[in-house]
Amino acid sequence: MSEQQVQPLLGKVALITGAARRAGRATALKLAADGAAIAINTRRSADEAALVKEEIQALGGKAEVYICDVTDETAVSDMVAAIAKDFGGVDILVNNAADRGRCPTLEMSFTEWRRVLDIILDGTFLCSRAVLPHMVDQGWGRIVNVGGDGNSAGFAERIHVHAGKGGLEAMSRSLSSEFAGQGITVNTVSPARIGGERSSTSGPLPRNAVGMPPVGFEGEPADVANMIRYLCQPEARYITGQTLRINGGLVLS
Repeated sequence: MSEQQVQPLLGKVALITGAARRAGRATALKLAADGAAIAINTRRSADEAALVKEEIQALGGKAEVYICDVTDETAVSDMVAAIAKDFGGVDILVNNAADRGRCPTLEMSFTEWRRVLDIILDGTFLCSRAVLPHMVDQGWGRIVNVGGDGNSAGFAERIHVHAGKGGLEAMSRSLSSEFAGQGITVNTVSPARIGGERSSTSGPLPRNAVGMPPVGFEGEPADVANMIRYLCQPEARYITGQTLRINGGLVLS
């Protein structure tokens, strides 16, 4: 078996936003195991991001941490330039940065509304725009946007999160059409009811998110990462513009 078969992403560089915890961390580890050099992005979880870097390096992989607010246009451009200097470019982008807080609509300020949409939508736009020139130049690229099936279920007190995550699916479809003839695929992974330790901004599960998925258990961050991993593979070349739902049958489509 060739080295490329064992590590199908050998020589590729993957930028993962929000990569310090949960699905972002799990994705970083899986893509590193497939041979990709990992650009670990975080805005404020520097210590946790450093641990992810150490885990990857302990397994013989390459990784660096890039502290960057993905809503800052200049900072994103500088981050991608730094990654290109360190690794040669960006072949894979996983837009995972998000804020999943809860707030009743009648209590939500416009500032809070904009803050969440800025992270989810503006961050995805800025990062995608920054890495696409390299993908176009080489005729190959993978972009995976991490959405959420809550926007299909309509959980209470998350109007801002669901608006952003729903927008990601539309962004993926539009980008996939624009760049389909250039070897670049763009897809959305849409998880729901993923267990494990939740971030401080996530809050408790919404009151109408009751019961277990039909499979009888909650998913794990690795379940999300496994789908992202597949979409980044060379053999996933015929999948683009799609939303892949990772929810144990909770939301059917």
